[in-house]
Amino acid sequence: MPPGVRVHRLRTRRGAFAALDAAPVGEPAGTVLLVPGYTGSKEDFIGLLGPLAAAGYRAVAVDGRGQYETPGGHGWDSYRLGALAEDVLAQADALTADGDTSPLHLAGHSLGGLIARGAVLRAAEGGATPFASLTLIASGPGKVAPWQRWKTRFLTAGLPVLGTTGVWRVTRRTKEALPDAAVEAGTAGTGGVVSDLGVDGFLRRRWLATTPAQLIATGRTLRHEPDRVEQLAATGVPVHVLSGVRDGVWPIAQLDAMAARLGARRTIIRGSEHSPNSEQPAATAAELIDFWRSGL
Repeated sequence: MPPGVRVHRLRTRRGAFAALDAAPVGEPAGTVLLVPGYTGSKEDFIGLLGPLAAAGYRAVAVDGRGQYETPGGHGWDSYRLGALAEDVLAQADALTADGDTSPLHLAGHSLGGLIARGAVLRAAEGGATPFASLTLIASGPGKVAPWQRWKTRFLTAGLPVLGTTGVWRVTRRTKEALPDAAVEAGTAGTGGVVSDLGVDGFLRRRWLATTPAQLIATGRTLRHEPDRVEQLAATGVPVHVLSGVRDGVWPIAQLDAMAARLGARRTIIRGSEHSPNSEQPAATAAELIDFWRSGL
């Protein structure tokens, strides 16, 4: 665990969320809320926490409802994108409840980007947004690519039949059956959090702890989420589209086109694919910091 990181539960009006909370070094330049992707968790951002805190940002990575160490119910309605976006808005409220007036930045990886976008859109509907910016990390304009839709459907269809343990056994024997995010998330940059288990042990524990209803409902979101780029552009919130050099979940050309439609900053992290936050955390953190310091 990087120095200065607190493991706790972020208490909000919509419940408590497991969090890794990195205190800034020196005068705070702002706060960033980090939202993980499908089958992921707060640990997927652990490589970012130290660099962001050193640059003066409070960095808070959360497990979403039903995700790893945050409990959730068994009903699918709790995991619709709108409900998860409301959770993000509640987390934002909790982070600013102490009167901190420094900028609050939002960043989401993959599915987390769709959820974060939903939070920005909901806030805009209310007439104001708490977010100074939005960064979409390997997250596209709508539903995932056709091959990824098939793989996600395969994964979620197996859960009611095999249970989480059975699906884990099958997918570890045939890793290509997992969505790219499930294979890649957490396999790098996890540091001391998994040193006692090894990466595979950590991934297994995380998978078994995640609520099946969350995986099924959010898998449906990945397969059906419509393009909401025009609505996002209309909010006026500055957007940063960041990805690796290749991505099997949303094609790079699609991410490029989305950034152009948004008038967004576009960054490609060399040496990474779908999870630059864990594959190249130092370079990713540097680009995030540069974006926030650019005046947006």
